[in-house]
Amino acid sequence: MRIFKYGSEVLRKKAEKVVWSEETRKLISDMFKTMREERGVGLAAPQVGKSARVIVIDIGEGGVALVNPEITEKRGKETSVEGCLSFPGIEFEIERAGEVEVRGLNDEGRELNITACGLFARALQHEIDHLDGILIVDRTTFLSRKLASSKLKKLIKESKKNEMLS
Repeated sequence: MRIFKYGSEVLRKKAEKVVWSEETRKLISDMFKTMREERGVGLAAPQVGKSARVIVIDIGEGGVALVNPEITEKRGKETSVEGCLSFPGIEFEIERAGEVEVRGLNDEGRELNITACGLFARALQHEIDHLDGILIVDRTTFLSRKLASSKLKKLIKESKKNEMLS
């Protein structure tokens, strides 16, 4: 699967709710494979060009897939540096909740409730943002965006070129 980079329109669109199916299971499997090949800790379906509310995460403790995930509660605040497979070579300092509660369907289509903190909570928030068309560049400061502007412009240019070739 190809990972869409910053500047691709699919990253800015709100993803569609998913009705569980075997196609969903295949998408999850393909997303895990792509995420691991790219050495990421999380991936959302829009990043691979699919308008589907599906995310996969593996922070090194075994993979978790969520379909139609929703954050039901947030607690505390933490600031840390985040990267993203759609922003290769660019990192931003982002403030997020320190702990979250999330519900969705797992890779078998069963309801799952998760309480997460630390990197896992950060990854969940990051990937769920992707489902709503929100990117790390939207969560950082003006100064950080300004400092990364040449790299961001380069990504936009590459994305437009790739979309014309597709």
